[in-house]
Amino acid sequence: MSEQSSGDVDGQTAYADADNPYLTDPDTDFEPVESLSREAAATQAARLRAAVREHDYRYYVAATPLVADRTYDELFSRLRELEAEFGFDDEASPTRRVGGEPLDELETVEHVTPMLSIDHSVDADDVREFDRRVRDEVGDAAYVCEPKFDGLSLEVVYRDGEFERAATRGDGVRGDDVSRQVRTIRSVPLTLRGDAPDFLAVRGEVYMPRDAFREHNRARVESGEEPFANPRNAAVGTLRQLDPSVTADRPLSVFFYDVLDASAVPETQWETLSRLDAWGLPTNERVERVEDVADAIDYRDGLLADRESLNYEIDGTVLKVDAREKRDRLGATSRAVRWAFAYKFPARSEVTTVTDVVVQVGRTGRLTPVALLDPVDVGGVTVSRASLHNPEEIARLGVNVGDEVRVRRAGDVIPDVAEVVEKRADGTYEFPEECPVCGSPVERDGPIAYCTGGLQCDAQLVRAVGHYASRGALDIEGLGEERVEQLVEAGLVSELADLYRLDAAELAELDGWGKKSAENLVSEIADARTPTLSDFLTALGVPDVGAATARNLAREFGALDGVMDATEEELRAVDDVGPTVAERIRDFFGNEKNRDAVEALLDAGVEPEATATESDGGDELAGLTFVFTGSLSVTRTEAQEVVERHGATATGSVSGNTDYLVVGEDAGRTKRDDADENDVPELDEEEFAAFLAEREIDYPPE
Repeated sequence: MSEQSSGDVDGQTAYADADNPYLTDPDTDFEPVESLSREAAATQAARLRAAVREHDYRYYVAATPLVADRTYDELFSRLRELEAEFGFDDEASPTRRVGGEPLDELETVEHVTPMLSIDHSVDADDVREFDRRVRDEVGDAAYVCEPKFDGLSLEVVYRDGEFERAATRGDGVRGDDVSRQVRTIRSVPLTLRGDAPDFLAVRGEVYMPRDAFREHNRARVESGEEPFANPRNAAVGTLRQLDPSVTADRPLSVFFYDVLDASAVPETQWETLSRLDAWGLPTNERVERVEDVADAIDYRDGLLADRESLNYEIDGTVLKVDAREKRDRLGATSRAVRWAFAYKFPARSEVTTVTDVVVQVGRTGRLTPVALLDPVDVGGVTVSRASLHNPEEIARLGVNVGDEVRVRRAGDVIPDVAEVVEKRADGTYEFPEECPVCGSPVERDGPIAYCTGGLQCDAQLVRAVGHYASRGALDIEGLGEERVEQLVEAGLVSELADLYRLDAAELAELDGWGKKSAENLVSEIADARTPTLSDFLTALGVPDVGAATARNLAREFGALDGVMDATEEELRAVDDVGPTVAERIRDFFGNEKNRDAVEALLDAGVEPEATATESDGGDELAGLTFVFTGSLSVTRTEAQEVVERHGATATGSVSGNTDYLVVGEDAGRTKRDDADENDVPELDEEEFAAFLAEREIDYPPE
């Protein structure tokens, strides 16, 4: 760390005691396991665990190994032998890093506190504007500048210094539980060092080092497997493995960079990084604390110059207001924090030739033109396809098949065509007037082109069925994209409603199916006949209507007919629905083919459950504002819906306008400290239920 490193490895307290022979004299001979008493074996195992943890830290985090690999392997093997022989069971043992039984699927968990995004730009003027807004609101502010890692964001929770769980960012509120996978990553401590707080939730980034990525890809090619496209894809694919032992075999690492919640939260970001380091959580060495935005811009330019020499992928830098008190005053929007800004690097680019243009049809009917290219290496990734975005972009570029173009990786991930370098073909590519899949007329909405075939278009149908069955919608297990395509190609599904008419005997005759898998799918689909209205609206795939907007629509209108027949004006009155979203909803349900598809679902026996509207509840809690923290007997969303249904407001953070903080189990300190500062009364769940019962409100909801 610049402005002096916050972690002097040799000065830190080691996991192992000074007289631990496996740390100070690792070549100690081992007596036969069978000659040990259980007490002696337990003592030796405890010392081995402590030593192996210390060696893991020294090797994977501090980069100052104390022993040779062979010696480490001997210590590790001896520990595993003792645990197996004597049945010692320790969740925090380093031997738990080797993997475990494969999982059927990744479970979803709610984050301790929302993992919000940050605004970003490649323009220095936008960074200066961010700084101006910060100074207008909180006065002078120092910044901590950090690399913006190109990996997978992660929440890791520790309790009493021991690893408890890990989850991907997901939608920011909930993510996939990847605890068993993260346990296998050697740079993630299972036991924290030093004076770690009793409760700690930290945010980090999982990545695959560049050198390890190259070696791993070489091994994949030599074994006949497809290589990963880039280190980020490798990290994401590895962490989402259902078999933790696969994760254990791949060279992942982690950088930690923020405290999400803790029983004791550092007062500055700079101190936070120092404490993370002291607790054994690896931080990045290229962070700096600066006093003004000019220095922050210089930091970014310097890091850009060094980018190719780093052993990890980055796509920019992040400026964070240093003082936590000022961060709290700046707050956040529903999507992004207002105390941080990402100053992105310009996209990498190369020149190649357009060999063809294909038009893809998306789930919502949007037509996206894609340029097929002579393969070219762009920043270490072979690119053979690039987005042309829409008809207006094609016209702006004047691009056609045969032209020489500059291709860039926008955000260093998604390739697109930036410009025509040499015009080699006559004219500009003519965008089709009919859908390339179903032949329906193509209509324009500003720069965007849409197929008018609706759910009757096979391309939209495959994606629509996949979305309908996805985890974020009706969660019908066993309907992945390949199976949906198979059902459509076999003529068994020509509209969404056909799902509910599937016959297990017919399914069992398809390639790759058996009687059991066919019966399971039919049973899963039958269980999806009575979804909640919000889940059903999400499943239909209405453009721009995600889960949160669907819940707001369900609360406002109560029943499906109310949403389908609502005017744009009525839709715009709903929280989180602006003019564009209202128009999208109205157009979707105004499309005769979409409406027919919905009616067919209802005729097939689908009965979306009506949702209690605000008027269905009452005004018993009118004027009150609630905040929820910790684990409740119901989900936090369900608790929020209870109070909102009876006239109250539910928010995510405590302020002077908050009336009650409802505290569940395992709650962190941040919201509780905020409640103390603002004299906000706390209610545990039992007190909350009694509070509602006094007003004749049922809790938990049935």
